[in-house]
Amino acid sequence: MTRIRWVALTWIMSSCVLSAFWGFSLMRTSPILMVDFKAYYYGARCLLQHHDPYDVSELEEVYRTDGGKHPLETIKARQAVTININLPTTLIFVAPFAMLPWGAAHLLWTILTAGSLIIAAFLVWDLGANYAPAISGVLICFVLANTEVFFAVGNTAGIVVSLCLVAVWCFLKDRFVWAGVLCLAIGLAMKPNDAGLVWLYFLLAGGIYRKRALQTLLVTAVLGLAAIVWVTPVAPHWMQERDSNFVVTSAPGGGNDPGPTADNGRGTRLIIDLQSALAIFRDDPRIYNSVSYLVCGALLLAWAVRTLRVRFSSTHAWLALAAVVPITMLMTYHRVHDSKLLLLTIPACALLWAEGGLIGWLALLVTFAGIVFTGDIALTVLDILTKHLQISTAGLSGQMLTVALMRPTQLTLLAMSIFYLWIYLRRETERS
Repeated sequence: MTRIRWVALTWIMSSCVLSAFWGFSLMRTSPILMVDFKAYYYGARCLLQHHDPYDVSELEEVYRTDGGKHPLETIKARQAVTININLPTTLIFVAPFAMLPWGAAHLLWTILTAGSLIIAAFLVWDLGANYAPAISGVLICFVLANTEVFFAVGNTAGIVVSLCLVAVWCFLKDRFVWAGVLCLAIGLAMKPNDAGLVWLYFLLAGGIYRKRALQTLLVTAVLGLAAIVWVTPVAPHWMQERDSNFVVTSAPGGGNDPGPTADNGRGTRLIIDLQSALAIFRDDPRIYNSVSYLVCGALLLAWAVRTLRVRFSSTHAWLALAAVVPITMLMTYHRVHDSKLLLLTIPACALLWAEGGLIGWLALLVTFAGIVFTGDIALTVLDILTKHLQISTAGLSGQMLTVALMRPTQLTLLAMSIFYLWIYLRRETERS
């Protein structure tokens, strides 16, 4: 590698290792952390012991018997482990870790998360370096220095985001294509809410990329079928049980409730979908879900129509991905750790920055704002600064102020999606 590549890799590794060390330190000092990996780990162990992981009582019994329950653990933390809403495909991938003792399993998971994220981030830098290596490197390092939650809670987003980034590099570079297909298929099988719209881009892009998307779908189907064949004999009613568990966690006050009264709207616990911002105005799922789907659906429809009509180029690919990634975060349930998929916006930012002018500065401003307001450190600071603010939400002005101060992430993501979609549409109009 050239000297600049070694420098970039060193900074990327340093940023990621810093976050991993910090997250691992937090994990060791709190009984409620690494809670997401606990859910996968004990769910898979439940299956390996021929118990139904979607039955709360059976999973809780395995959790307690195996010594996973901590004496200082909160009720909500225990429910996050024992009310299983994960897909069978997630459990089948975690099964090898579940065969190990907890200490070895979560340490290896942390190493795998850090290693995959370093590789993926370096590949994104490789793509952005074609336009603006310094800007790309700074933005990537800022993202990686704000990934403590990845390592503190052990969510699969750390793995899935990395797999998506690797797949995009493989497809657009036309290298190690089957590795890219496998990576995207695993990501799609584990967290379709993260990888789904990235996959959809390649399907709509046509040509060889549609072929890659269909190959990915085939591999995903095989993985999903294998997981179902494994789970169904042990848990024949897993689909109904999982749906019931999802309803429980999404109910008012539940662990995934986007409403303003739930403990999911501050700091690194933040739910970042558009529903959680709209709920400030009207805490009614029928209202905030409908409005959210309408807004995101309109953006996605415009994006999809343009992608179908436009002739493929690397420029269009970066602009399309930069537009759809924020929409991904806003449309369906996501938390802060999922937002690291915003790394895919950096090549588009680098492209526009290299072209210069006002658009380049706007691209940098919007992208940096999106990265800041989805960063673990910035959100923690914001939580501390606004924790004791008492703002009445009885009137429209108070509601708008609450959204601006308490939900800046959703507003920033919406601005990112609109900005990059505008550039995506405008770029083609200028060239037609």
